[in-house]
Amino acid sequence: MHHTTDNRPDQELSRPALLLAMEPGLAGRLLTDHHRTRLAALTRTDPGLVAHDLATPTPAVAAALADAEVLLISWGAPRLTAAVLDRAPRLRAVVHAGGSVKPYVGKACWERGITVASAAEANARPVAEYTLAAILFANKRVLHTAHRYRALRAPHNWHPDLEGAGNHQRTVGVIGASRIGRRVIELLRPFDLAVLLHDPYVDEAEAARLGVTLAPLDGLCAASDVVTVHAPELPATHHLIGVRQLALMPDGATLINTARGALVDESALLPELVSGRLNAVLDVTDPPVPPPGSPLYDLPNVLLTPHIAGSLGGELHRMADQALDEVERYTKGLPFADPVRPEELDRSA
Repeated sequence: MHHTTDNRPDQELSRPALLLAMEPGLAGRLLTDHHRTRLAALTRTDPGLVAHDLATPTPAVAAALADAEVLLISWGAPRLTAAVLDRAPRLRAVVHAGGSVKPYVGKACWERGITVASAAEANARPVAEYTLAAILFANKRVLHTAHRYRALRAPHNWHPDLEGAGNHQRTVGVIGASRIGRRVIELLRPFDLAVLLHDPYVDEAEAARLGVTLAPLDGLCAASDVVTVHAPELPATHHLIGVRQLALMPDGATLINTARGALVDESALLPELVSGRLNAVLDVTDPPVPPPGSPLYDLPNVLLTPHIAGSLGGELHRMADQALDEVERYTKGLPFADPVRPEELDRSA
């Protein structure tokens, strides 16, 4: 409730106060002028005030936090601890313009009845698009052929080298029916590919609706030309892909990881890559940045990217669109379209 002694016009008071909180520099890339105009119409906010630290806030941030009914957060936001929330007595909602809320939101938020929404759906799209491109290129052996062509620099009969290559009746194994995993499955539909899925929470009826065939993890690895990882990082999924799973993958198969580096046992993967038996497309590694001497940087059968599959550049604006849609729903008294439910966090990213 707003103070009755406040002298601001009723129309202004009817709009909830909102505070931005994210890593330095991100707000300028995330929010366009259109987004800032929309925020100003929906809420009382200072779009130039972005909180980077809520534990020891500046006076301006402390005042805004004390008044805030909504927090609009994104990557690099401070964790919303009990001590932080004690400084935000009016806070009712948190909207995350990003994917997983786990680094930012915890037990303290749920205990206070704060509702949370995430733009994870918007962030899933570019990851799935990256994965689709990686699958199609892997089956076409684009990376291998490009490296050979660079070395040869001369006419060559490529057909014997590429016997069995291509995207006709190949098998793709998807590990995890997460948002991203499901969107990858959706994007694969127009192609002449068989799709296997491993996910302990998906039954046969749901698999049929998705148009995939359920498979145990080892069976999926043994049968797939490409294995793509979309499971959450949980204690149960640590090194989910290890020595046995990698050994089961056929010669020349490709492992794609856009999820989290720790899902793959890199000490088991490296020998398979160094030998040339397997290929990999790795957007995430463990550690997040491989040491300078890592073979991953130089191997011709590895495409290594620095965690760019998720939203970047203009794709950030799609996340901002979804986040502001949720802010608008809140201002209208509507439930979030894509709420985060605490009971689902123990098996999601």
